[in-house]
Amino acid sequence: MHGLIICAFESFVRHTYGEASWGELVTGLDAGVERFEPMFHYEDALAGRLLAETAQRLGKPPEALLEDFGTFLVAHPASERVRRLLRFGGVDFEDFLASLEELGGRARLAVPDLALPEIVLTELG
Repeated sequence: MHGLIICAFESFVRHTYGEASWGELVTGLDAGVERFEPMFHYEDALAGRLLAETAQRLGKPPEALLEDFGTFLVAHPASERVRRLLRFGGVDFEDFLASLEELGGRARLAVPDLALPEIVLTELG
């Protein structure tokens, strides 16, 4: 998992649930990591444990937590850089959806070693 993703998740937890919550989460992971670095790579299992621990401590299903994280990325002032990446998505919602297929390539222009999952848009009607 790219550290940039984990650092974005850290920002979400700190802004939404407070500094103390994040500190307790990192301590509870007992992974020998006190601070995540945005340009490092971490084991996927560590990111999974971080998500599971956060969900458990907050009493939320992991899926709901990830949905909240996504909303944070596109709506919170602390996530302006992500919004800049998304703003080239066209003039309406359909254009925006179509532009998601190009998101990985645009992200790699900024962070060459960031591997985002492939997004394929299928028009249903």
